[in-house]
Amino acid sequence: MANVTVGIAEFKIIKSPDQIMTVGLGSCCGVVLYDELNKVAGLVHILLSDSKCEKNIVNKAKYADTGITLLYEEMKKVGANPRLIRAKLAGGAHMFNYKNTAGSIFTIGERNVKACKETLAKLRISIVSEDVLGSCGRTIIFDTLTSKLRIKSVGKNEKFI
Repeated sequence: MANVTVGIAEFKIIKSPDQIMTVGLGSCCGVVLYDELNKVAGLVHILLSDSKCEKNIVNKAKYADTGITLLYEEMKKVGANPRLIRAKLAGGAHMFNYKNTAGSIFTIGERNVKACKETLAKLRISIVSEDVLGSCGRTIIFDTLTSKLRIKSVGKNEKFI
């Protein structure tokens, strides 16, 4: 069994019995897509909500709209059944103690969560569970054997969704 780590603005795909994780989700979102029957899973560490702010996109995994779609398409290539792919979502925290005003750079987490949900809806992927928003960072670990997402946050009990 391998433990695969996904960095910021990266995505990776694994098969059972491997686990996949990302560390340091603050305002970023970790989106896990998985096909429980075929034991294929992937994780993308979303940094920003919308790729339209960049003319020549070098890294599609950086954005919710392009990163989730990229992960979905690549998972199909390695045997995931698109009708069976589900999602789990974590992150999107409000990491700065400033007044939360509409359009502020301090609402990045909220915008990331919204964009992830919109992209998943467009792809017709159901969100099975989520642990989003709040004010604490997260580390997430997805286990292909159990289809559980383990969430670790400083000062909180570990949880499984």
